[in-house]
Amino acid sequence: MSERPKYQSQIEERIIDYPYGAAFSASDFLDIADANTVSQALFRIEKEGKIRRVMNGVYDKPAFSQLIQEYGVPRIDKIAEALARRFNWNIAPSGDTALNILHISTQVPNVWEYVSDGPYRDYTIGRTPLKFKHIMPREINGYSPITVMIIQGIRAIGMGNMTQDQLDRFSSALTAQDRETLLKEARTASGWIYKEIKKICEEKSP
Repeated sequence: MSERPKYQSQIEERIIDYPYGAAFSASDFLDIADANTVSQALFRIEKEGKIRRVMNGVYDKPAFSQLIQEYGVPRIDKIAEALARRFNWNIAPSGDTALNILHISTQVPNVWEYVSDGPYRDYTIGRTPLKFKHIMPREINGYSPITVMIIQGIRAIGMGNMTQDQLDRFSSALTAQDRETLLKEARTASGWIYKEIKKICEEKSP
């Protein structure tokens, strides 16, 4: 058997270092080889059963459950992040997705929604819809991910609808550094949203 090309070994070694559930595309390996070469390498690695193709051009490193003898379902959040890197988008969870990630809601979203400075895009991963909604670049660029996600979570709840329990949950999701960053960055948000943010940041974590 001929020796594997150096670039393929480098790609495989990097994938080995990835945690289970990680998602990636050819763009994540362009420091090793050009896009076409990487795509061919990923195709070969997938055929060997070492990675899984979850959609066109995107793969993941699935975890195998010995208990049920099956691979775990793809992690939609990791796929969203892989697509963002692939297309050079800035993204943040929105709607019910943001509320779930922040533990404001325990309900797993039926549709995974993100805001993005890229175009509107809809995908389906298995049976799960993944949607990217375009927002103005000024609403996401230059902000930390936690700021955008908190703003989107508050917007999903709506003006005047925040309960004390939700306020407590928002507060417990923030570190001291998050609060400082949030108060500074969110000053340009809508007035009612910033009022809610100040309440969240002033609330003592349970």
